Amino acid sequence: MTVKLHRKRLFIWVLLLWCLSGCALAQSTFAEVKAQYTSSDAWLLAQNGEVLQQLRLDFAVRRLAWTPLEAVSPALLSALIYSEDKQFYAHSGVDWRAVAAASWRNLWNTRTRGASTLTMQLAGLLDELEDSRRTGRRNVLQKIGQGTDALWLDARWQKAEILEAYLNLVSFRGELQGVAAMSFGLFGKSPAALDVREAALAAVLLRAPNVPPRRAAERACVLLKQLGAPEQCADLEGFAALKLTPPYQIPAPDHAPHLARMLLKTAGLALRTTLDADLQRYANQQLRANLLQLERRNAQDGAVLVLDNQTGQVLAWVGSSGKLSSAPDVDAILAQRQAGSTLKPFLYGIALEKRALTAASILDDTPVRITTPNGLYVPQNYDKHFVGAVSLRMALGSSLNVPAVRTLLRVTPDVFQQRLAQLGFTTLKESGDYYGYSLALGSADVRLLDLTNAYRALANQGQWRDVSWLVGKTAQQPPRQVFTAQTAAIVADILADRSARHHTYGLDSVLSTHYWTAVKTGTSKDMRDNWCIGFSQRYTVGVWVGNAKGEPMHDVSGISGAAPVWVAMMDYLHHRQNGLSVRSDPPPVPKGVVPRQIRFEPALEPPRRELFLAGTAQTVIRASGESGRGDRKMQRADSAMARITYPSTGVIVALDPEIPPARQRVVFKTSVPVSRGWQWMLDSKPLGSAQQLTAWFPMPGQHVLLLQNDQGIVVDQVSFEVRGATMKTSEPPR
Repeated sequence: MTVKLHRKRLFIWVLLLWCLSGCALAQSTFAEVKAQYTSSDAWLLAQNGEVLQQLRLDFAVRRLAWTPLEAVSPALLSALIYSEDKQFYAHSGVDWRAVAAASWRNLWNTRTRGASTLTMQLAGLLDELEDSRRTGRRNVLQKIGQGTDALWLDARWQKAEILEAYLNLVSFRGELQGVAAMSFGLFGKSPAALDVREAALAAVLLRAPNVPPRRAAERACVLLKQLGAPEQCADLEGFAALKLTPPYQIPAPDHAPHLARMLLKTAGLALRTTLDADLQRYANQQLRANLLQLERRNAQDGAVLVLDNQTGQVLAWVGSSGKLSSAPDVDAILAQRQAGSTLKPFLYGIALEKRALTAASILDDTPVRITTPNGLYVPQNYDKHFVGAVSLRMALGSSLNVPAVRTLLRVTPDVFQQRLAQLGFTTLKESGDYYGYSLALGSADVRLLDLTNAYRALANQGQWRDVSWLVGKTAQQPPRQVFTAQTAAIVADILADRSARHHTYGLDSVLSTHYWTAVKTGTSKDMRDNWCIGFSQRYTVGVWVGNAKGEPMHDVSGISGAAPVWVAMMDYLHHRQNGLSVRSDPPPVPKGVVPRQIRFEPALEPPRRELFLAGTAQTVIRASGESGRGDRKMQRADSAMARITYPSTGVIVALDPEIPPARQRVVFKTSVPVSRGWQWMLDSKPLGSAQQLTAWFPMPGQHVLLLQNDQGIVVDQVSFEVRGATMKTSEPPR
């Protein structure tokens, strides 16, 4: 009875195959199958097409890029055909002899394995791809459909196309699908490099992808003997155990992981960026090399960004130190960190542009106590020493803190914050009063991307332009002129002046390149961050060094932490290893900037050539005629920076009925001591000298307080409110 049933099955199978061979359902072409194939990974490419980063996005299966047949080892092709379909090149999609033999065996055994050709298996893979599900072991009707599709494929596809598609779609082991994922995942090499032993082991996995390594080795040894290579069976079991045991790690380029995670969102995408492959690798190497030298100083993390001044293209994007970092996934180029002194060039640029100061103006670098709503603010220099009277050029070049704070008093925090926002600082969203006078010293958090591009604006004659990191993509935001070209030129000239740095860095610091560069360092509070940002004629480079967790470093400043990396990057950019040399000459003095040979009386600084905005030029800079007169001049200069620090606009003063009225007073305060003649005006009425401490008896209601200088000009005003019941007292208000 069983024999009759199997004979009937065989007759139906052969008959249906014969009848349906000419009426197969429409199938995809080879080009369509290849076009629809999607890798589980995406690739970040450099300008020249080199792969910088490979990022997995699909975790359901592991597929790599489509592999052409000519990129597959001949050993694997031989093992595949011998193991799966010896008559592949002779049959027309269905091996009728194998079908007959398999059917005859089924008369005595229910096993159906052995009749499927590679073409039939491909047809099954295409069905699974279309259904998006696996159908498991196939019944007779499915075998018939598979055979019909195989006949159609063989009639319309070339044999090479069938082999190529099969090798890219078939599953080998675990999640590894396709010859590329199998070859890299199991053996750590490309499909073209597989040897005979590896090819045999891979071929036997096709029938049982998850077979134990010992069993796979036994089957591979049988195949190797059939292929005439029995000597390859030696130690095969140990080799199989080593290669077939998960996890299967696929080696991949890992040069730009942070930019890849930011840009790559679609599996199978190969995105071509503006990154320079050699420069990107060099930046990684230099950052890690310098951090290794700082290992005992608790410096683990860093970041490097390189921009092309003219195009805004990102040439290098290194977001962390990789394995040296305690948080390697954090992109320090986009992380918010304290800016330190790196904001000072923009502060002085505002003062120059408003003609409140010149590069030769004398500033006071002596201790100062500034009254704020939160108490006294007492800025200090990095080395805890003070220079005294110093020019703006020297104050900026040597990064002196007190002159910067005094300049911010003149400029005001609100104006400074607004200009920084125009320069693209996306993190400075609060008003200037929120940051206070410490904004001059970089107390606010910024991103390396924003900071570096702001310096690029100085390199581009004060014009801010957005950056780009994709080839062929233009900047998203239109350019804007943030500083005049004249102001940018003077600031850049100061940042390029090695003699202006001597108070803090000496005349021969690491920042002194033998080609023209303008550069500024910065170190945040407690040495948690240090920076080195600067530009040449063609490039702008930004470097940050610190710890992703915010831990302070041990005696690491911008000079020892970030500056060596910055110099190495600049040297590489201007003297590449291939011999190409990129010039960086001092930019020409723009129209509207007047060079002058100046001298100081008294000789606070040596005579020098100085740059002035047209209309502000001087040849003799007089600090004071005598000591007393100089003190008065400095006092008048300080007074000009005075602002009302208490009360601030919007303050509500609440009267407390439990406190005796005589003890309730509002004390009006200025940011710095003012000179004689300055007055308070409250609600349009004189209140008394601002030089003296003024304690006002509060009266309920809305009030407007003015600070008036000795010339009767209002330099500041605030509005505030007093709330509470009117107090009765015999003491008149004062």
